Amino acid sequence: MQAVTSFEDSHETPAVRGFLHTPDEPTGHGLVLTHGAGSNAGAPLLIAIADAFCAAGIAVLRCDLPFRQVRPHGPPFPAMAAQDRAGLARAVRLLRNMLRERLPGKVFLGGHSYGGRQSSMLAAEQPDLADGLLLLSYPLHPPRRNADLRTAHFAKLSTPALFVHGTRDPFGSVDEMRGALALIAGPHEIVAVEGAGHDLGGKGSAAARVAGMVLEAFLQFGEISKSGAGSPAAGRGPAPHGTSA
Repeated sequence: MQAVTSFEDSHETPAVRGFLHTPDEPTGHGLVLTHGAGSNAGAPLLIAIADAFCAAGIAVLRCDLPFRQVRPHGPPFPAMAAQDRAGLARAVRLLRNMLRERLPGKVFLGGHSYGGRQSSMLAAEQPDLADGLLLLSYPLHPPRRNADLRTAHFAKLSTPALFVHGTRDPFGSVDEMRGALALIAGPHEIVAVEGAGHDLGGKGSAAARVAGMVLEAFLQFGEISKSGAGSPAAGRGPAPHGTSA
């Protein structure tokens, strides 16, 4: 069992709003998880992943990005991207402080599509902020604009990063992703989800199945046991590149 409660901290700006998944048997680890450009913290895939991680003892703060807090529908404002990253940084620090009160462990940062891109950019800017990244359907380039790569920050990315990518994602093929990830100096892997598009299956049983795959891949990548041993930051040595599942 787990407790899922509404969460809000507006003592500073940007505010952090979303839902906190608290495990009955915590490992001390935590994950901040956010959404893509057209979605919010209530996305079925995020809920499924949060439930799976929480069942494994990992607390999850599933949050809305600042742009979504001021704009219930529609894409993010390009001028607000830095504010979105600032909101994620606050969420990581808040979750880390909450974990310290009980059983302190590692804090990870992740997101789907735009949320994952902003998470990776934040980690490149603040490499000591999070202990690892979970990047779902990284939007490598806009559909049919393969040359417009979103990789300028990859060379500065040292935080261990697990990418999860569908084999039918129009924002970049798995092969394109593998080529781009060669720019990253830090530990990283990619897990391919066969037949999935940008939503990675999205809803219902498909979302639950993908969530289970993501959890097992992340535990293995980070050498994390469900009892809380290990972390992706251990040694920060190079991880195998291009692993598929």
